[in-house]
Amino acid sequence: MSSTTTPLPPTLERIVQRFKRASSNKLRYEQLITIAQKLPTFPEDQKIPDNKVPGCVSQVYVIANLDEQGKVQFQGESDSQLTKGLVAFLIMGMNGMTPTEVIGLNPDFIQETGLQASLTPSRANGFYNIFQTFKKKAQNCDPNLDLEV
Repeated sequence: MSSTTTPLPPTLERIVQRFKRASSNKLRYEQLITIAQKLPTFPEDQKIPDNKVPGCVSQVYVIANLDEQGKVQFQGESDSQLTKGLVAFLIMGMNGMTPTEVIGLNPDFIQETGLQASLTPSRANGFYNIFQTFKKKAQNCDPNLDLEV
């Protein structure tokens, strides 16, 4: 189980454990590239300033919508394969959560994956910015939420 203050949702926990089991940084990078390639095509008309992740060297875009069950469904894109893998990692782990669950997540889980140690400082900062954007987008899906992101 994760060492973050609150337990991770099962899907995110499985992804964290998969990366944690990788025996080298090279394998973790390969996993990121593989999941990046599986990311659905991002709508071109959504590549607008409001959907751009601030503070990333790469061009990263994120959108979020609520499905019929009130669960957040994210989409994302990046012009860098490694960053796109980080986006895919978060989408795979966070899709299907409620806005409140997303907002309640702490990004500490990235340390468990082993990725944090192998990311350049700008990519580690980019991951944090992407994560914060996911939280803001989730909060925007539910206007009744008034939580600190």
